[in-house]
Amino acid sequence: MKQSLKVIISGGGTGGHIYPAVSIADEIMKRYPTAEILFVGAKDRMEMTKVPQAGYRIEGLWITGLDRSLSKKNLSFPFKVISSLWASRKIIKRFKPDVVIGTGGFASGPLLKMANSMNIPTLIQEQNSYPGITNRLLGKKADVICTAYEDLGRYFPLEKTVKTGNPVRQGLINVSEKREEAQKFFKLKRERKTLLVLGGSLGARRINQLMEAFVDLFEKNEIQLIWQTGSLYYEEYKKFNNEFVQTHAFLSRMDYAYAAADVIVSRAGAISVSELCLVGKPVIFIPSPNVAENHQAKNALTIASENAAYVLNEIDLAKEFSETIMLVLDSEKVRKDLSENIKKLALPGATSAIVDEMEKIIKTRK
Repeated sequence: MKQSLKVIISGGGTGGHIYPAVSIADEIMKRYPTAEILFVGAKDRMEMTKVPQAGYRIEGLWITGLDRSLSKKNLSFPFKVISSLWASRKIIKRFKPDVVIGTGGFASGPLLKMANSMNIPTLIQEQNSYPGITNRLLGKKADVICTAYEDLGRYFPLEKTVKTGNPVRQGLINVSEKREEAQKFFKLKRERKTLLVLGGSLGARRINQLMEAFVDLFEKNEIQLIWQTGSLYYEEYKKFNNEFVQTHAFLSRMDYAYAAADVIVSRAGAISVSELCLVGKPVIFIPSPNVAENHQAKNALTIASENAAYVLNEIDLAKEFSETIMLVLDSEKVRKDLSENIKKLALPGATSAIVDEMEKIIKTRK
């Protein structure tokens, strides 16, 4: 394949779309050091700052999602779609990519739609166990759909669907080897069990309320808590910091956080789930009910069906969390079984496999 490879990657809106896109770009640059990569995102979304921080150029489209409520904001949606399709066409004609890759987010819809209409090879990286409507529509024309879960042939053409896994941070491989330095980093007592709580970069109100209700129980049982409150809630919850509890707006060393944990409580975004499979620690998922297609619950239940995690719905937390968390913390066998089962689901070579598929479709189109 030529060294002057040109690739457009579109993904954004959340870290779950951006970080896989950046991982794919990094793998492409490792293989093709002279490649040109252009990102396309949605104006005013987080990708417009995160992608340049990763060292890549990005252009923005005037696009948002449909508001699920009956909102006046939806009146401008058709105009945004038309504007974004037109802008996507201009970007593609000017950049002349060999392939266009979509990892999800508002901008990937119009960009990949236009790439398909211009006969440019396209690859979709579907992160969830239940694809959203945009990717289901785009999948009909895409050259290949790289998935993280089995049985997505129900939603995409089977002959074009390849299970590769989700791109995750490679520094998470073998985090157990970092346990001692992680305990020093967080100033933890080695003889105490450690619970890691993850609510996402912004935070999860219901999970924070849950932790607040159980702080006394954790202290009573001498359980150490690494509690990522999220940036929206940190000021409210930092008052709980003490010998047993440490709150963080965000965690700069996720590898250390995972390494230090004996048990993890987490949302069930696609990339988080893939990382947790790689980490191989016992997990209790609390899926967010406020996401499109309820995909977090579907992601979590897919893992639970392999006896590899517990799943608790927000509506049931008051009566189920106490029993579940103490069961996992108190039973070495339960923790061992959950760890072994979730690690079997890990796909550490996902990023490389996706770029392999990209190379195949470029060669096929020549």
